[in-house]
Amino acid sequence: MASDIQQTPFVKELAANDRPTRDKALQSLRTFLSGRRELPALELLKLWKGLFYCMWMSDRPRTQQALANELADLVSIVPQPTVIPFLRAYWQTMQREWTNIDVLRMEKFLLLTRRYLGATFQVLKRGDWEEALVREHMDLLMEIPCNVDNIRIPNGMRFHVIDIYVDELERVGLLEDEDRKDGLLDTLLEPLRRLAKESPTKPVRTKAKEQLQDERLPGNKKTEEEEQSKGDDDQWGGFDD
Repeated sequence: MASDIQQTPFVKELAANDRPTRDKALQSLRTFLSGRRELPALELLKLWKGLFYCMWMSDRPRTQQALANELADLVSIVPQPTVIPFLRAYWQTMQREWTNIDVLRMEKFLLLTRRYLGATFQVLKRGDWEEALVREHMDLLMEIPCNVDNIRIPNGMRFHVIDIYVDELERVGLLEDEDRKDGLLDTLLEPLRRLAKESPTKPVRTKAKEQLQDERLPGNKKTEEEEQSKGDDDQWGGFDD
């Protein structure tokens, strides 16, 4: 199995200078992944190196957006036993490369990271939020992008994942599902809660706490009376005596 991916030309072609070659390589990859039940961790890292540079070479906003969507769709193609290793290889690649991304390219990798966090929640939704599956994916998030104290995890990646976390929960419709919110949402928010409580970096703790106070989360939404009271407090009534 280890030699299979090494012998496939599309791995190098994913980082080709011309778009037609990259597009063809991506289509070949989809076929390759759909037919493999397992891939060794080292081979997945080699694959993700090619995918990273496929994104790196992509230019123009619409092309980048389409590619980010296509790369995230790969998660739905890989067989179930390979989903967690495939996602782990993605996060390991981003951990390794994050500080090497220049400011002109960062935007597209922020989008790709958003799509991959969203893909994680889509996997859980398709699995009907099964408890063991949710736990497995939360453990992965706490292992890499939301790791509390690993100094090798770039804080820039942590901040971005924190910033988009509630957005992506909302995108899969979980925040509107009253029957699933309580225990399930507690588990899904565990990565943020651990960062808010245990991170040795104050800005990370502060950012995580801010997200946990997002009004879209249960218990955080202000009532009409509270909103009215806040509005009244904001009105200036002159100087105090």
